Amino acid sequence: MLDHTGLTVSEFGKGKAFHLRALAPMGYELIMELPASVTGHGDVAGLGVPPTPDFWIAGGMPNVPPMRVAFHVAGLPLVDAFYRAAIAAGGRDNGAPGLHPHYHPNHDAAFLLDPDGHHIEAICHDAA
Repeated sequence: MLDHTGLTVSEFGKGKAFHLRALAPMGYELIMELPASVTGHGDVAGLGVPPTPDFWIAGGMPNVPPMRVAFHVAGLPLVDAFYRAAIAAGGRDNGAPGLHPHYHPNHDAAFLLDPDGHHIEAICHDAA
């Protein structure tokens, strides 16, 4: 099951404004915004129908691929299993399994780049 997806935009402010206006008729709002000082890469904005962001806009990340897909998994062992299987299949580490409390306290995920450089992750929201 997909958990969330996202795009990397060339101009963060412009991209965020466009998507907020375009998705407003569907009930999407700005739910979360994280600066580069928190992400370690660039500014990101989480949009969605409250309370959960499921569409992310990322800017200022020249080395981040344009597509991002996250798969929801039921349990921490699957986050680890996904990571090991993806590395064995030729994926590249983009963030080992672990908690990412800047998203929320129970956010456990593993991040990889597929052979084409797309960001793929597995996420469990029940890490407590």
